[in-house]
Amino acid sequence: MTDRRFTHRLESGPAMAAPAPRRRALLTLGARGALGMTAIAAIALLAPAARAQEMSNTLPDLIDRSRQAVVAVGTFAATDSPRFGFRGTGFAVGDGRRIVTCAHVIPNPLEQDLMITVPAGANASGQPQLRPVKLLRRDAAHDLAVLELADDKGALIDVLTLAEADGAQPVVREGAAVALMGYPIGTALGVTMATHRGTVAAITRAALPAPTAGSLSDRAVRQLREGAIEFLQLDVTAYPGNSGGPLLDIRTGKVVGIANMVVLKGTRESALSAPSGISYAVPVKYVWPLLGK
Repeated sequence: MTDRRFTHRLESGPAMAAPAPRRRALLTLGARGALGMTAIAAIALLAPAARAQEMSNTLPDLIDRSRQAVVAVGTFAATDSPRFGFRGTGFAVGDGRRIVTCAHVIPNPLEQDLMITVPAGANASGQPQLRPVKLLRRDAAHDLAVLELADDKGALIDVLTLAEADGAQPVVREGAAVALMGYPIGTALGVTMATHRGTVAAITRAALPAPTAGSLSDRAVRQLREGAIEFLQLDVTAYPGNSGGPLLDIRTGKVVGIANMVVLKGTRESALSAPSGISYAVPVKYVWPLLGK
């Protein structure tokens, strides 16, 4: 069962209610002759610290390799001020012409042109660049969408690698160190990419119904009847604007999920004033079918 009072999606702009689970108050030594028990105990104590230091050294390199593939997603209208209306985060995959994000980041119905802001470091000019995109596929049942570049300026140079999906087997283990990249609070921070680090706290299941009964499609109703979908529960603080951002396994550097919800302590404004530190991501296995894989 789920309780819809305590979560909301992470798009920037009007908040949308979303469901959530009910609120709730690795080297062995085969021989001991050369090393005494005291030495073995010392190694055991040092191992977690060594692993933590390794992760600390790995994360900055991972950010440097990945940041140019993470884009801001929004709408564009020449008569608006500002002309670019930030809505969430996305990231480039495959051949560099496709962008993965959340379905709820894309307006429905789509009444304005879609646009992405490409980071300055990904352009020869050294300045952020607006690029038009079009909606290629939308999967509302799993809150995912794929966009495609709509100009002839060439593909994005940097892309992220998706973790391989192997049937029902999770692509990441509980307790794995992960990094969430995106644009929290959007233009309030100058559309600056930020990275939040945490762990996969649980792999859980929940239903994700449409925002209103009027938008329930035959496919959405069928998905609800078939049962809840899998989510990654994270002990990562996410904010409005993080929706659609890639969740990276720090060890492998691959995308294992897409950020889409956060647990609320009270009203939706509390996502900013009093973040719960519990967020959710859609597992990457649901992205593969949208890419035709």
